[in-house]
Amino acid sequence: MKYFKYISIFLVFGLLSCDAGSEPDIEGTKLQAMAGEWWINVLVDGEDIGAGFNMITTSNTAANNETDLLLDDHELWPAKVVTKVNLGSMTFTAAPNLANSYDPDIKVSVIEGKILKGAATTTGGNKTDSIYVKFEFSDDAGTQYEYAGYRRTGFREDEH
Repeated sequence: MKYFKYISIFLVFGLLSCDAGSEPDIEGTKLQAMAGEWWINVLVDGEDIGAGFNMITTSNTAANNETDLLLDDHELWPAKVVTKVNLGSMTFTAAPNLANSYDPDIKVSVIEGKILKGAATTTGGNKTDSIYVKFEFSDDAGTQYEYAGYRRTGFREDEH
């Protein structure tokens, strides 16, 4: 009888402690359509400078709004800037002398840029999004660099 009493108490507390609430809605960030990892080549005047494929990332900022995109080239130049974008047209807004988190002495000017959905074919033959961003860096004024490439697919044949 003593065990029955303890088992009953545990069952009552166990049943009452269950949360029968609904599952929360899992939402993405506001700029998730423009966020991702990208394999890019670096161009000057439309010509590849021979640096090979490099990875850059784009992501939302802590503000999680529809206009501020964090672009990080993982110290390729180095450049890590918060730039303005237009989510509706998937374009980068021209912005001069942006603060650079990697090197405060090197300002970054975004001249133009665009993400095109499904417009790229990877080196492995897969379809994915395309990215193009044109920059000018204060330590190399007058030279405009272009990052051009495609969204990382995760497929082995597309890795570099």
